[in-house]
Amino acid sequence: MSRFNKTVLVVQAHPDDTDAWCSGTLKLLKDKGYRIAIATMTAGGLGGLDTGEEETMALRKNEAARSAEVLGAEYYCLDQRDGYVYDNLEARIKTLELIRKVKPGIVMSHVPNDYHSDHRATAAIVDVATMQATLPNAPCKEAPLDVTPLFYHTAPMTLKGALGEPMPAPQFFIDISTAVETKEKMLACHQSQISLMKKMFNMDNFFEEALDYNRQIGKLCGFEYAECFWQHLGGGFETYPLIQNELKDYLEVSDEFK
Repeated sequence: MSRFNKTVLVVQAHPDDTDAWCSGTLKLLKDKGYRIAIATMTAGGLGGLDTGEEETMALRKNEAARSAEVLGAEYYCLDQRDGYVYDNLEARIKTLELIRKVKPGIVMSHVPNDYHSDHRATAAIVDVATMQATLPNAPCKEAPLDVTPLFYHTAPMTLKGALGEPMPAPQFFIDISTAVETKEKMLACHQSQISLMKKMFNMDNFFEEALDYNRQIGKLCGFEYAECFWQHLGGGFETYPLIQNELKDYLEVSDEFK
């Protein structure tokens, strides 16, 4: 029996990130009895074209909360400023407080070499805060956890870094074909992003682009739709393969990690 509890906390930079990168896998874990908590480092205030920053933040927090409701998940915002996420004392302490409040057995965030600077900063903040979850001398008003959570990284869109370099091969893939309907419903909560993605990236339909990305990932492992992950195996965290064990019926492991 695992000593890690059945709570997952996902901390990502922007309100639609979790839906795009790992909501299918969260749905499968939810069906296994897991409690799911979704947090965003920012409220996505730069993600508006016809609304000011404050109005956009309120709108996008509401969208994220409604998306979390689709999954039956909790939603939190750490209220850092969109586009200006830095790995600093305040962000680390707020993230540590959230981790200790939620008490997860699993924490997820971006990969350290993600293409987006807010994603990279969030990954660094969550890495440090998760590692300090059990340390009594860490500057945090919440009580330390008994067990350091397992730490996983989600895939960026395109599987490329900032300079277009390929990401390392994902450690494992999860077949989300049976969870796509839930993922679509969650993505559809972020209506404010349709026009923004058209403006920024010339995407006619961001939601369909996200699903097409899952189809492309699926082709790498023989599934119709898939999401992929890396577990933090480089030191500092235990390496028990909890997600891989829980979702073994949906799992394909890359050859070099078998």
